[in-house]
Amino acid sequence: MQLKAEYNPVARKFATKPLLSKAALRTLSFVAYFQPISGSDLSARRGSQVYEHVRDLEEVGFLVWERRGRSKFYNTTPEFSEYFGLSTDVSTMKHQLERRTLILR
Repeated sequence: MQLKAEYNPVARKFATKPLLSKAALRTLSFVAYFQPISGSDLSARRGSQVYEHVRDLEEVGFLVWERRGRSKFYNTTPEFSEYFGLSTDVSTMKHQLERRTLILR
């Protein structure tokens, strides 16, 4: 595929920039494994930068939240499952994530 020369600078910005940072991906893995997970629990596990990660993950469409009382609880979306080739069933997804992390070790 070839672009017109006038579009090269715009395309280069997107081609070299990853979709998500490694830190945001790590936060996403915590949400996927421990879902539904409260914002305070996620912050305790990942630190205060988690709120920026959550915002990025919501923009991409991988996270949704629901309010329970005064807390937000985060879950992954079907788009997340489809993108990473995981089951939409939470217990099956946990087993798949466990197997993938064993392979990576």
